[in-house]
Amino acid sequence: MFDIIKNLTKNSCAMKVRTVFMGTPQFAVTILASLLQSVYEVLAVYSQPDRPAGRGHQVVFPPVKRLALERGIPVIQLETFKSSEAMEKLTSFQPELIIVAAFGAILPPAVLSLPRFACLNVHPSLLPRHRGPSPVANTILCGDELTGVTIMLMDAGLDTGPILAQEKVGISLMYTTGSLSSKLADVGARLLLETLPKWLGGELRPQAQDETQATYSTLITGKDAEIDWHLYALELWRKVRAYNPWPSCYTWWQGKRLKIHEAIPLGGMVEGEVGKVIAVEEPPGVGVITGRGILGLGQIQLEAKRKMSVDDFVRGRRDFIGSLLKSG
Repeated sequence: MFDIIKNLTKNSCAMKVRTVFMGTPQFAVTILASLLQSVYEVLAVYSQPDRPAGRGHQVVFPPVKRLALERGIPVIQLETFKSSEAMEKLTSFQPELIIVAAFGAILPPAVLSLPRFACLNVHPSLLPRHRGPSPVANTILCGDELTGVTIMLMDAGLDTGPILAQEKVGISLMYTTGSLSSKLADVGARLLLETLPKWLGGELRPQAQDETQATYSTLITGKDAEIDWHLYALELWRKVRAYNPWPSCYTWWQGKRLKIHEAIPLGGMVEGEVGKVIAVEEPPGVGVITGRGILGLGQIQLEAKRKMSVDDFVRGRRDFIGSLLKSG
């Protein structure tokens, strides 16, 4: 990436473009950080509003806001551009280019038509597959073997704009949404810096997406992460990885919420009630009977307690083996 930045710096007179960045989560931080190390002039950062998080429901800054404030860049937080005040503020920056990475809102036509170099989106999937708000998690849920990053020219649709560049990324069977998002963010940051000079120089011809191949990801909620033990072990393994780090898969044990942070499907079948915790010979040594197969438990967390390995958990709670895990 630093070689790319070095090459761009040689042409800094031609490449200084008034840029506004829009993004919210950690994925967007990596993209913004790459822009701040380049020759592009980031005038302002837009993100979603601060929101309560965690058990204490304390209000926390979006990750992008923290980085912008550290760098002394103005931060504007809003959910939509529906108000005239919001449009007036954006217009006041006179942006020539808007870069979007997981901002969390659809941009209206008035915003899309504002910058002369358009609005570009860094999307963590190989569009048109997994359009929508949760592409990385849905990639894992679907069992895809390949994903990637798309640099897209934004239009009024939901991730429907023409493609400027794409790069493929293979999916390790151990990737979680957190680790895969981090990988895709690194790829996206580099791909964006490779693509921008070509786009600004008029060298790229946007390619329309193939609508016949389009799929859509849905917005994930906390309820999605509740485990139904009647599902197959393979499906549950994907859910555990897809909902890590948020919202974290969970079940119920003795009336308390039990989060499952790590798991793995195990071979073989066993007689018994779905949801029953059993000892198994294969690592990690403790599994749960599912609708098909056994789901081996790795790292778990009982309500109001710290994360721990299932081995440590069982040492302190001998009644766990043989007990029944339930849905709420």
